Amino acid sequence: MNQPLNYRNTGFITSAPDIRHLPNDTGVEIAFAGRSNAGKSSALNRITDQKSLARTSKTPGRTQLINMFEVVDGCNLIDLPGYGFAQVPLEMKLKWQKSLGEYLQKRECLQGLVVLMDIRHPMKDLDQQMISWAVESRLPVLVLLTKADKLKSGARKKQLMTVRNTALSFGGDVQVEVFSSLKGIGVDQVRRKLDSWFAPELARQQALLEQQEEASGNDAE
Repeated sequence: MNQPLNYRNTGFITSAPDIRHLPNDTGVEIAFAGRSNAGKSSALNRITDQKSLARTSKTPGRTQLINMFEVVDGCNLIDLPGYGFAQVPLEMKLKWQKSLGEYLQKRECLQGLVVLMDIRHPMKDLDQQMISWAVESRLPVLVLLTKADKLKSGARKKQLMTVRNTALSFGGDVQVEVFSSLKGIGVDQVRRKLDSWFAPELARQQALLEQQEEASGNDAE
């Protein structure tokens, strides 16, 4: 079992308009997706315990590019353009949707999808389409009900159970948790999930390192 990763060490790698401008399709990538203003950037900042790793804005649609962040070598977090409502021209919106769809369908190292949705307005059509696509692609999903601090404890639990029941209808590997960037609710659960998704890549790297050490030891004999 690998040690938990230190997400505070996460650093920005690149912003790309499409997958052709991303680094090599290797290692493991976990993508964060959600409607514009669902709180993706705030969530990434809270998970990595950094104030400005991902840009936040009160204007929906601020994330216009595919943003890549490295946790450790071979383990990356991806901030995808928001879908749905955004105060931008239609032509630009269509361009984002194309790059978003292309990334989700063609990026081989994508191993998990975090879908964020406002706990007060969950499971909109586009959210459900995103989860359906992931399940069909056999991609595990973590649904985060963001801005959980906006609801009282009882209402929060009720909404969580409602969304978990809805998630069952998709089949596949869909986990639902509440989350608050402001209060830190759910942060530990997210990190544990990310650790589990990154674990095979870390194990592969460790095995490779041991093989190399064994080979160099044999050469020295």
